[in-house]
Amino acid sequence: MKWPELLEMVADEPVFRTGFLGASGESLPALRLQLSRWVKAGKLIQPARGLYTLAEPYRKACPHPFVLANAMKKGSYVSLQSALAHYGMIPEHVPTVTSVTTQRPQRIETPLGVFAFRRIKKDWFAGYTKVDLGNRQQAFVATPEKALLDLVYLTAGSDDPDFLSELRLQNPDRLDLDALTRLAEAADSPKLRRAATRIAGWVTQETGVEP
Repeated sequence: MKWPELLEMVADEPVFRTGFLGASGESLPALRLQLSRWVKAGKLIQPARGLYTLAEPYRKACPHPFVLANAMKKGSYVSLQSALAHYGMIPEHVPTVTSVTTQRPQRIETPLGVFAFRRIKKDWFAGYTKVDLGNRQQAFVATPEKALLDLVYLTAGSDDPDFLSELRLQNPDRLDLDALTRLAEAADSPKLRRAATRIAGWVTQETGVEP
């Protein structure tokens, strides 16, 4: 495969896998070898095994970090502080993109950012949706309610009543308290039910509207 051929095939793809190029007719070993050469030449970036994105100035749009996170580990969705920051619910910039998965936990440092994957039980893998990120890019991201409960689920000491205040949550109107309660009840976890009650109390305090 020649470089112009690759550009034509992946011009509109923020990230792509080796298998995506299978239609070119070349064998996978030959493709992998050529892709490796382009990575070494600085034309491609390889954030994970078998995953590639065009380097500047060849790409039309920079791949969104959430799209990269989804692609790096199939069967994952962005959550915790990363999702909360995306929804404008915490004030801090979050440099590491954190996702949850039912697979093994992992931390991956790449030229395009740092990505962390936290492990949860299969029966807790829910409460996410496909989010439009602009530039025709989409990714699976936890809802605001699930992002908060995932954070409680995976954080030691989140039973502390001061935990919520330390998060400095904002924009309470973005929370669906009915959805929050349903998620907490479905988990059958006293810890998550207590968290849902405290979050509902915070929303009431901030908005003056009873749940």
